Amino acid sequence: MIAIRNREEIEIIKRNALMVTATLTEVAKMLKPGITTLSLDTMAETFIRDNGGLPSFKGYGSKNNPYPYSLCISVNQVVVHGFPSNYELKEGDIISVDCGFYKDGYHGDHAYTFAIGEVGQEVLALMRVTKESLMKAIEQARENNRVGDISYTVENYTNRIHGYGVVRELVGHGVGKKLHEDPQVPNYGRRGDGKRLKEGMVLAIEPMINLGTHKVHTEEDGWTVVTSDGKPSVHYEHTVVVRKNKGENLSQFGPIEDAERANSNLNKGHLE
Repeated sequence: MIAIRNREEIEIIKRNALMVTATLTEVAKMLKPGITTLSLDTMAETFIRDNGGLPSFKGYGSKNNPYPYSLCISVNQVVVHGFPSNYELKEGDIISVDCGFYKDGYHGDHAYTFAIGEVGQEVLALMRVTKESLMKAIEQARENNRVGDISYTVENYTNRIHGYGVVRELVGHGVGKKLHEDPQVPNYGRRGDGKRLKEGMVLAIEPMINLGTHKVHTEEDGWTVVTSDGKPSVHYEHTVVVRKNKGENLSQFGPIEDAERANSNLNKGHLE
């Protein structure tokens, strides 16, 4: 069953989504060559707990293999669900940071991709197009559209127009009392297909787009998803509520982008 959230519920989800924005903004301030991805995770968990929340991702999943960290940190060819580690970021890396914040019975979920120092123009273009596809998809999150209208918009813009690989094994989703709820929101599909959208549905819309093939595989840890050809992948995500005319972002990129511009260690080419 797909939940329709009332005003009070949406306000709680919005507060939590904006706390994810705040966490990712703190990440943006720290990023530089030589910093370990594990140190970013440690900071983020402290920040989340200091603000009265719980990290949505930590302990998520099966009892046999729960996710062990607060952030998903995916570098270069890692698509999503990368483990923070002692890996030191270096010039030319791209890093996707995905974060969840849980408080007062609801989750916020939100992701952003950063470029460390000098990154190739083809990768910066991939980042720019993926972010643009998310904004176009959010415009389709309006009442009486269908999930397929969101899906088609991402695929058409990233694949048919720009020729990038659209990941099929992983999808966006509803978000609220649970981190992952119905409906699933693929990044590929046909206009007019899927569940009908109603005002008050809350969705995590998250294009996961590869520079090369759309094919991916999961590593032995059961979580880390990588591109099959080893080429970079980019991931952006917003928590969005369906409205009458277009979707409304509950999370925001603005504060993250401001911190990104202020950090001389980051490449701003995809912001132009």
